[in-house]
Amino acid sequence: MGYVDVAGVGFVLPDGRELFTDVSFRVGEGAKVALVGPNGAGKTTLLRTVAGDIPTQSGTVARSGGVGVMRQFIGMIGDDRTLEDMALSLVAPPLREAGDRLAKATQALDETEKSQIAYANALAHWGEAGGYDAEVLFDTVAVSILGKPWDEARSRVVRTLSGGEQKRFALDLLLRGSDEVLLLDEPDNFLDVPAKRWLEQRIRESNKSILYISHDRELLAQTADRVVAVEGGGAWTHPGGFASWHEARANRHERMEELRRRWDEEHEKLRELVFTLKNKAAYNDGLASRYQAAQTRLRKFEEAGPPPLPPKEQAVRMNLRGGRTGKRSVICESLELEDLTFPFDLEIWYGDRVAVLGANGTGKSHFLRLLAAGGSEPDVEHQPVDGAPLAQVKHNGVARLGARVRPGHFSQTHDRPELMEKTLVEILWRGDEHRSGMDRAGSMKHLSRYELSAQGDQRFGTLSGGQQARFLVLLLELSGATLLLLDEPTDNLDLASAEALEEGLKAFDGTVIAVTHDRWFTRSFDRFVLFRSDNEVVEVPEPVWDVR
Repeated sequence: MGYVDVAGVGFVLPDGRELFTDVSFRVGEGAKVALVGPNGAGKTTLLRTVAGDIPTQSGTVARSGGVGVMRQFIGMIGDDRTLEDMALSLVAPPLREAGDRLAKATQALDETEKSQIAYANALAHWGEAGGYDAEVLFDTVAVSILGKPWDEARSRVVRTLSGGEQKRFALDLLLRGSDEVLLLDEPDNFLDVPAKRWLEQRIRESNKSILYISHDRELLAQTADRVVAVEGGGAWTHPGGFASWHEARANRHERMEELRRRWDEEHEKLRELVFTLKNKAAYNDGLASRYQAAQTRLRKFEEAGPPPLPPKEQAVRMNLRGGRTGKRSVICESLELEDLTFPFDLEIWYGDRVAVLGANGTGKSHFLRLLAAGGSEPDVEHQPVDGAPLAQVKHNGVARLGARVRPGHFSQTHDRPELMEKTLVEILWRGDEHRSGMDRAGSMKHLSRYELSAQGDQRFGTLSGGQQARFLVLLLELSGATLLLLDEPTDNLDLASAEALEEGLKAFDGTVIAVTHDRWFTRSFDRFVLFRSDNEVVEVPEPVWDVR
């Protein structure tokens, strides 16, 4: 059985800022430990340090057993690798090297004796490294996840798979593999609810030691034996599960505040004592030794330093305003998304909060993109605002927006290429028709409400996934949208930001339609539209996760 010991680990950013210091925790044999904390606190950096991707700057990391790693952005859009390449990236380095050597020898194979000998040697090395056992594993996973044998699936380009298929393939491969320790960075992103339940069950049943990052509150509640919170430049461990973590965190902060209050009181007493003895010693030489002793005591007390204060609470304030529209916000009549749904009718009224549910690949995101582009009958009044894709979704029937409805779209993949090389201040301070007259001070004021003021001069493309998500919500806030079309908005948001979004949507004066697989988030909605796997689209009275 494998384990991980982290002792006194610290990390300093290239600009000299300390990201975290003196982080210590243990992932015991067979333990399931969740890393939680605010976006940008250093969770991914810490996980990469444990994995060995980043050199340990201070402290030590001890690992026992093989380590399998699934990084945050495995696959995703634009990955031109084959599935075989991705599979090899998830196995042990010796096997990966043998696979690369065999691939190069295969590509160079011709009728010359030299190439044939090189191929034979590479094939032998592949077998010695455990390649044939790996191919059996690859085949098992390909059949389980994709329904195809490995020989048919191995050459498929990764970007042709859905995000959920990519994640499930990688997860199944790691969970079935021989590595005794798994490090998983947001494994639940892009998974639909049945897949998340599959992941929860597999994590619970696995005898591997698993350290993982997740913002999915339901998955955390179902799987974590222990929680390591990365916050305030350090980390602390809650020995219980996620259900009791919030209470434990509140109690910890109360204790920290009490210890600091006592330290401040004792500090003030010592200072008063030194001051009193100093005055008395000026007239009484017999008190000189007591005065010196008090000075020494005060100096040592101050050198030891005060106990730390609780980490500053995140104060993300989303002021989603909206505006009054016609009674009907969205009208769908015999709407059919080609190759995805049968015709369906749907009316969504001003003020509704509609959760769009269903498995991956059933057309939910296509539906949102159609509405974001103004529906099937766009006019000037219904032009999309920031971030709405312009390409029309192939469909039949009618999807019409109501009077004064102005759609604002949040994309699950944060696909905003026009923003990638711009800083946040540059994006906000551009003087267009939506944000004319906003100067740098105004930009920083808005960024501060979203806990992004420190990133004001940072390029959008370099932000963490959660920071990007918060900024895109800010752009929606400033856009004047009266219809929010949100595609998996909580996927990358930390716990505090997800809760802030829920509060912001409650106060929003308009209509909200959200595609989501976040079961916790879904509870805040009052209408539920299900895109079923049999191509039917129906409204259901409560959330339905079994899409059959």
